[in-house]
Amino acid sequence: MSQFDTCFFERYAKISLETLLDRRFAELLNKDRPDLQSPDGVSLGIEVTRAMPETKEAAQSMLKEMAGISPVPEERDDFDTIMSSGYGYGLQGGRYVGTKEYDYWSMALPMRRIIESKVRKAGDGFYGSFKTLDLYVFSKDSLSEIEVLDILRYTMGIQDGQTEKYNCLYISEISGLNVCNLSGDINDIYRVSHHPISPVLRKEFFHKSLRQR
Repeated sequence: MSQFDTCFFERYAKISLETLLDRRFAELLNKDRPDLQSPDGVSLGIEVTRAMPETKEAAQSMLKEMAGISPVPEERDDFDTIMSSGYGYGLQGGRYVGTKEYDYWSMALPMRRIIESKVRKAGDGFYGSFKTLDLYVFSKDSLSEIEVLDILRYTMGIQDGQTEKYNCLYISEISGLNVCNLSGDINDIYRVSHHPISPVLRKEFFHKSLRQR
């Protein structure tokens, strides 16, 4: 077990996938190498990770400590939940970071660096051999369509030629999930689909992720 608990985010990833895409994701088990696996251990594996903004200054500004912050009245309930649970992802547009997730985000790498690392590990057999291997990345950045396409192309380029590679890349922003198809011979503009996540749905994901311990 790492020095901080990553299971909240792995549960959040699974809940978002089963709610937004397909109920079959509800069968995934929380394991390791990769983090989410089909019950048979061979059909589907999903590695879950996170990425921070490129600059140190931007990253530090994201990581606000909770002490000393006075929320406006309409945020009081969410603020109390963040304080008591230690998690804040999905609440209040991601403005606050809970104490338990602080290290999780502070140790995150920029998007391209984390993808390069995960692609290399997949190619080296670090995650074993799955019929379908996917990568799910939580992002603290809000990404444009062009930026998502650039990330998709970068990922496809660096894993080209590998035997073990990712079939799909999920990029989770606070307000939406980008699903990037990394396989097949199709035009890049048809590879990406965006699934909005409303504030109500984000709160649902948050509370379900806390309960499923």
